Amino acid sequence: MNIHEYQAKSLLKQAGIAVPAGCVARDVDAAMKAAEELGLPVVVKAQIHAGGRGKAGGVRMCRALEEVNRAASGLLGHVLVTAQTGSEGKTVHTLYIERAQPIARELYLSLLIDRDAEAVALVASTDGGTDIEEVAASHPERIFARPLQHGPSDVLPDLADFLSLPVGQVEPLVGSLYRLFVDKDCSLIELNPLIVNDQGGLVALDAKIAFDDNALFRHPELEAMRDPLEEDPREREARKFGLNYIALDGRIGCMVNGAGLAMATMDIIQLKGDRPANFLDVGGGVTEEAVAEAFRLLLGDVHVRSILVNIFGGIVRCDIIARGLLEAVKTHPMRVPVVMRLVGTNEQEGRRLVKQAGLDVRWAGNLDEAAEMAVAAAREGDPS
Repeated sequence: MNIHEYQAKSLLKQAGIAVPAGCVARDVDAAMKAAEELGLPVVVKAQIHAGGRGKAGGVRMCRALEEVNRAASGLLGHVLVTAQTGSEGKTVHTLYIERAQPIARELYLSLLIDRDAEAVALVASTDGGTDIEEVAASHPERIFARPLQHGPSDVLPDLADFLSLPVGQVEPLVGSLYRLFVDKDCSLIELNPLIVNDQGGLVALDAKIAFDDNALFRHPELEAMRDPLEEDPREREARKFGLNYIALDGRIGCMVNGAGLAMATMDIIQLKGDRPANFLDVGGGVTEEAVAEAFRLLLGDVHVRSILVNIFGGIVRCDIIARGLLEAVKTHPMRVPVVMRLVGTNEQEGRRLVKQAGLDVRWAGNLDEAAEMAVAAAREGDPS
């Protein structure tokens, strides 16, 4: 789960990490009032769950109240398109008005999960405020990356030397970040930029924090920070039924049981020359009701041109998948071809139910054949 910058900074502040003074504003009057209270100059920041806001005009320095008015009016209620939002962009509903900071240096610092090392990893750079991926690709020597197998203490001297900062200044910051990361079950904490101000102090000028969804049951205070306006409505609906669904930009709808099989299904669709419209793992303990909702999501997606159902039945019974489809078509007719590969528990019963209902389902014997059929079906409506 992602949260907004202002929410991330509230957590950083609670952890004892320096952040600029700021106020949330959801209308122009509130933005003006915040600027007056904070004192000019201020920075007006669009709050959306996407990076690249500055390059897209979503972060604006304002030295006069008239500029604050123009910035707030130009952002609130308008769509902001960044490199991470895609061409559809995101509508700005919230602003963060922040006191401008004197900047001597810009650094980058983050904690994330290193799955290869099975540990939290620390990544830092002296090139803060830039696209860290580009820096890593073009100047890898400017990236400091270490797994924290025993916590951060072992890497602090090397990190301080790399950033040209005293160890005594780096230690409390990294220690607080690490405790926050572990205590809140984070998957990412990113400070970009982390600035050195004109007094030599370290301040988190921008912050991004993401959490492990599977651990949110332990953190109701974090769940309360969820912003439904920032989420795809289909993903939000799927979560109600315990479905793992992520919308993508392709046109072949996928329904699979198991994350690994889902990834393999998506990969082979691309190998066959098309793109998946979603990631959808129905999981092991799926119910008929949840399967029906999954089919409704796929059948209701106007971008979907064909549907590939790839079920390797073990815990998931194939007849539950069939019954879910039968329930879904009561409200969402099969407007696109459906290709099914049902293998495993109650396979024959699942096929029988679908055939008995007279549904025009195309059956595949293996994944390779299923992907080819789904891609061909999606192309049936293409201009010749």
